[in-house]
Amino acid sequence: MNAVPMPTPADPAIAAMATAPEAAVVAATSRYAAVGVATYDPPGGPPVPYLLRRFIPPPERFATVGEHRVAAGERLDLITATYLGDPTQFWRLCDANLAMRPAELETPERVLRLTLPEGVGDG
Repeated sequence: MNAVPMPTPADPAIAAMATAPEAAVVAATSRYAAVGVATYDPPGGPPVPYLLRRFIPPPERFATVGEHRVAAGERLDLITATYLGDPTQFWRLCDANLAMRPAELETPERVLRLTLPEGVGDG
């Protein structure tokens, strides 16, 4: 069997992929926006940035403004789009309802807390 030669870093495309990313960029609306970034320095390898662990905030940090009873077949992204105007903010409903996994909130007849963002209002 003939060995396939490994590409060299002289190839700009490969060199770009081999370069360690700078700091991880996290959108301001992401659930990870406030957790921070650390770097792992493996022996003999380039530094690898990673996001620090995020914990679900306690429920008392959220001010409840309403409720929603989940109907059969309803998806969390659509519920979030309806109430928050952005389906990618589903994580806010997860936080407010102490759910580790979004699917936990899609159970028919479950009543979801609709809240202001963490720390806003009476929460």
